[in-house]
Parts: sequence; C-alpha cells; structure tokens
Amino acid sequence: MGITTARRGPCQNRPSRNPCPAALGAGAREETPEKLSPPGSDDQLLAKHKEGDREALEELFRRYRHVAYRVAYRLLGQEADALDAVQEGFLKAFTHLTAFQGRSSFKTWLLRVISNSALDLGRQRGRREIRSLDGWAPGDQETPLTLENPSGGLERADLRLLLCEALASLPEAQRQTFVLHADGELSYREVAETLDISIGTVMSRLFYARQKLRLYLSGRIEI
Repeated sequence: MGITTARRGPCQNRPSRNPCPAALGAGAREETPEKLSPPGSDDQLLAKHKEGDREALEELFRRYRHVAYRVAYRLLGQEADALDAVQEGFLKAFTHLTAFQGRSSFKTWLLRVISNSALDLGRQRGRREIRSLDGWAPGDQETPLTLENPSGGLERADLRLLLCEALASLPEAQRQTFVLHADGELSYREVAETLDISIGTVMSRLFYARQKLRLYLSGRIEI
C-alpha cells in the first residue's frame, strides 16, 4: 500500500509499509540538519500544533499510521475498508483535538477514535459476524494463542484470511478489546483507558476472546 506524500494534509494520506518519500528525502540532505532533529514527544508535537506548527500533525500521522491501519484491518478484514476507516479516524481526531484532554496518552485516545471509526464503518456497510460462538462453554485452561505461525501447511495469506474470519466471529466488544491489545500493542491499563472500562473487564474479555478464537481455529489450524 503506497501513499502520496506531496503537499497534502495528514488525513489525505494513506498508510504505507514503505518509508515516507519525504522523510527519506529529508534524511538524504545533509545540508539541512534541522530536518534530522528529534521530532519530540506526542505532547510536544501537540503543543507545537497549538502554536501553529503545521508539520506537527504530519509527524503524528507518520508516527501512528501503521498501528492505526493494523487495528482497522483486524476489525474490518478488508484492506479498502481499513484504509477508509483510518482516513476517517485521523480526520476526526485531528479536527477534534480539543476533545483530547490528556487524561491518557495520545496513542490510546487516537486508537479509540480509529477503532470506533472502523466499527462504525463496518456497521454502515452491513458487515455481519460470520457466526456467533456465544454458546461456547469454557472447559480448557487458558493457554497462549499464537496467531502468526502458519502451521498445518497453510500459506500466510490463508492464515490471514482465517484469522480475519475468526476475529469476525467474536462479539464486537471482545473483538475491539482483543485487537487494541494484540494489534494496537496497548497494555491492559491502556485498553481500559481507551474503552473506559475496568482492567478486570479487559482481562475477562481477552480471556473469552482467546478461548473463542482457539475454538474457531482448532479445526482449521494447529494452535
């Protein structure tokens, strides 16, 4: 997925696995050392934005575009939908920065906006859960669930498809909690802050999400 980094707003760009051409160009110009200076913390960038620094939001976008895309993609399972959700989420976040009051980190607040945008988009486009596993009854002990090991002779693309199907089988609350923790790389406390729930609720949702994912995948892949 490539993006264009011409003179456009941060929300007009789309996530890319490739380095930003503008950033590469800046690194190649030794005659402009100011471009190589550390960008600063999220709080510093937000302060710079308030002072009128237009590059501050560009840096925040570059900093979080990849994790935002991972979260949106896991929630939606479609590349095009995930890109739309990321663009819409960044637009909402950057046009409503006054809603961020600093009670959590900027990353947790942003991923809340992104994940909610993804779920809203999924509802608008009629996405439905593949099947409900609410009838599942816990019996096994909780064990780590490894999702990135393409065992059983599956190709990596097939594994990604199975994983998307498995995640889609989860209730929305469990899916959002699991994705924020696993793909958003948020701690239990950060997930709790993002969703405004207790840490105990986060742990409970993750426990049942892992078990349901194991159940869904058990007949399809060795885990």
